[in-house]
Amino acid sequence: MKIAVPDLISNSYLPAPAAVELGFFEKEGLEMSYELIFPVDDANKALRDGKVDFVGGSAHSTLAGFPEWEGAKLICALSQGMYWFLVARKDLEIALGDTHALKGLNIGAAPWVDLGLRALLKEEGIDPDTEVNIAPIPGTVVPGVSFGVTAAAALEEGKIDAFWANGMGAEVAVTKGVGTIVLDPRRGVGPAASFNFTQPVFATTQKMIDEQPDKVAAAVRAIVSVQKAIKRDVSLATEVGRKSFPEAETALIAQVVERDLPFYDATISPDFVMGMNTFCRDMGLMAGDPSFEEVVATQFAHLW
Repeated sequence: MKIAVPDLISNSYLPAPAAVELGFFEKEGLEMSYELIFPVDDANKALRDGKVDFVGGSAHSTLAGFPEWEGAKLICALSQGMYWFLVARKDLEIALGDTHALKGLNIGAAPWVDLGLRALLKEEGIDPDTEVNIAPIPGTVVPGVSFGVTAAAALEEGKIDAFWANGMGAEVAVTKGVGTIVLDPRRGVGPAASFNFTQPVFATTQKMIDEQPDKVAAAVRAIVSVQKAIKRDVSLATEVGRKSFPEAETALIAQVVERDLPFYDATISPDFVMGMNTFCRDMGLMAGDPSFEEVVATQFAHLW
């Protein structure tokens, strides 16, 4: 069996590759591997086309492969809350939370990930189409590239004014002294509604749920177990990093994960689905209003 992950150098998706590398899937009797498939819409299309069995990615992006939630469900969360940061060039001297200072900037953001920023800016009264320039960073929409880490390099080189990416990208930029964090919705720096725009999740097809429910349950148990293990011993993140991260990012992963420990929780709540549904409709990703049970495979909720 195989998992598609859109960024392997990510603290938020970490439970998926970690459960492979640390043997938690194996303990559940599953032979599991993972593959970097970026951007995240391609990961979900690979799930749709039967090339992979699970996706560890953003919840809303499931719609890229399964419009109106037809044919796929979320089976657990990898972590909680919208998990991207807005990091600006340090020399711009933008204060934490000063969203309006972003006007006029060139901001790098990956496909589908950018939708979270666009919706957040709308909440703050900023037109994301006319008052800022949000676009992919050249060289990132290619196989084998970590968007966040590449975005930090682009910021350092002055190719962009800011980027919207994961915690590792933010940590690299801040540690190097080239960037400062402006927005962090997961920790309340941003409009309250943005926390539930999306979150990192584990998803699979309805076909898999119907035909192999025992294997899906085993996969959920593996994710829950690795989340608990990382909470007990954050150094496990470094162990995983050594197997799949570049050296510089391996040195940083434990501190990034430690900051996120409160968010490693497999729960998917009705409030989250309600917030995500509103976000998805507002961004034109779907027209309907699916119920909690239409989005989440609730038969596995007792395992969370």
